[in-house]
Amino acid sequence: MAQAGIEQTRFWQSPELAGVELLHAHFIEQRFSPHVHEGFVFTVIEQGAHRFQHRGSEHLAPAGSMILINPDELHSCSKAHDQGWQYRAFYPEVGQVREVLAELELERGGLPSFAASVLHDALLGQTFADLHRLLDSPASALQQQSAWREAILLLFQRHGRIPAGLTPGHEPQAVARAKELLASQLAAPPSLEQLAQAVGLSPFHFARVFRRATGLPPHSWLMQRRLEQARGLLRDGCAPLNVAMQLGFADQSHLSRQFKQAYGVAPGQYRQARAIR
Repeated sequence: MAQAGIEQTRFWQSPELAGVELLHAHFIEQRFSPHVHEGFVFTVIEQGAHRFQHRGSEHLAPAGSMILINPDELHSCSKAHDQGWQYRAFYPEVGQVREVLAELELERGGLPSFAASVLHDALLGQTFADLHRLLDSPASALQQQSAWREAILLLFQRHGRIPAGLTPGHEPQAVARAKELLASQLAAPPSLEQLAQAVGLSPFHFARVFRRATGLPPHSWLMQRRLEQARGLLRDGCAPLNVAMQLGFADQSHLSRQFKQAYGVAPGQYRQARAIR
């Protein structure tokens, strides 16, 4: 996003996460006067550096770090680098975080908060940066909702001082039913929340149970089934574009990328090779 001398912003809400607000911005001269947010602020600094006042002290957040602001905490900020700073921010309401923590049985004794203003945690920063990009992509609700819960769990377990989540059991009937549902709706799969409701588990507990049973998160398992179906259709002579449309790929290029990553050849090459046998 960053261009020399140009400030840019993109703000949107994630419909798959019940309206969590998101911002991707590059600021150079922007200065934020003291203000508060009713909910949390989770920010990943991508480029440059960010200087801010928080809890009576000045803090510096360089590229790769994360900033955590609890609800209703006063803070102000400005650049700490000549080229400004580029960042990805999440602004979840308290209720949106509380719902996930309650689902994980982690909300005990009130809502957890964070002691640190700046985190230097490479894994966590990368996890939230990847999540932010995912929420600005055509990825399925199933994948986005799963990634959000994984990120929240990682954040609060590592830095919110809360206990570990539920240990997933086997629940074979729930996994089997979920597989049936996914396999029957390849083109328009249910969301994580819809799947979990159908099998009688909380969304995050279901996602962990499913991964434990199959070795894959639900959206990855779904992709494998799509690719298997794609091979069959291509063997029958179906054109790659039609295959992509039938199986719920974003477009033909999406099918091509996924197919080549899995099988080493493009769909068209695979179809042609099968046709000349």
